[in-house]
Amino acid sequence: MTDSNKWLALVGAVVTGWLLYLLAPVLTPFLIAALLAYMGDPLADRLEALRISRSLSVVIVFIGLTLLGLLLLVILVPLLERQFVVLGGKLPGLFDWLQQTAVPWLREHLNLQNFAVNLGTLKASVREHWQAAGGAAASLLSSVSRSGLVLAGWVANLLLIPVVTFYLLRDWDILVARVRELLPRTVEPTVVDLARQSDEVLGAFLRGQLLVMLGLAILYAAGLWVVGLDLALLIGFVAGMVSFVPYLGFIVGILVAGIAALMQFHDVLHLLYVVLVFGVAQLIEGTVLTPLLVGDRIGLHPVAVIFAVLAGGQLFGFFGVLLALPAAAVIMVLVRYAHRRYKHSHLYGAAE
Repeated sequence: MTDSNKWLALVGAVVTGWLLYLLAPVLTPFLIAALLAYMGDPLADRLEALRISRSLSVVIVFIGLTLLGLLLLVILVPLLERQFVVLGGKLPGLFDWLQQTAVPWLREHLNLQNFAVNLGTLKASVREHWQAAGGAAASLLSSVSRSGLVLAGWVANLLLIPVVTFYLLRDWDILVARVRELLPRTVEPTVVDLARQSDEVLGAFLRGQLLVMLGLAILYAAGLWVVGLDLALLIGFVAGMVSFVPYLGFIVGILVAGIAALMQFHDVLHLLYVVLVFGVAQLIEGTVLTPLLVGDRIGLHPVAVIFAVLAGGQLFGFFGVLLALPAAAVIMVLVRYAHRRYKHSHLYGAAE
């Protein structure tokens, strides 16, 4: 690649990033649709291998994804709503438990005689803001319902996502082939190889890790429900959804569930039950879920995952959060390629 071509590629990358930044609010439904189509394409390919036409395969996969999404909404939304109501009723008791039990225990066992904290003000503030949050949500829904333009925009995005998903899923292989045809012949083998590696990493993360997160959420929630915890579903769901960072879901879940168990049962036995639930779930995740659904192809360091999500949200908002992990997976592949090229370059001193 000549110097002029390199500069042209750099300018193209900068312009593309600038356009993404400007069009982020508009591109969000398209990105969601692209991610859904990307995850559904392997299923459509497998159905095609059974000699089912591409159109019929896409219809089957699309209907399956739609029914799965609706099922999750119908089941999860009412359950989580009830869990938030329970949580709102338990917040005052949490501060009472901290003030009357946790703080005296810290003073006695950690020799913190001068340790003093008044949670009454914080309790009143949380109660006020919790009620304000409910009022703000109701006010937001009311204003949206009164604003025809905003409501029309939301409805349009909701309708746009399945439509774009269907067409992308139907023409996915054609689009990939067309892009490959446009590549310069001198770099086509390298780009195809990098794209294949990116697909392995990205596919393993998006398809496999999402299933692992869902599996952990079910294991955590079911285990805590067996223990008898009132907030089992909410804690299990949150712990499962943040488990894309290794051990983060385990740490967050066991801390929150432990506090909830102490508040609800006031004994150490149920705390041990909570530890047992998360320990067994972590064992199943490490020995069954991750090896079976993900394998060892991701290679994204936990710190890189956290930084990618925060940086994407800071730069592009919700669109950036959606784009963060796919972009991080591709960048990781490019960094590995650049590292190999550097190790064989004259600059490193080990050229062949």
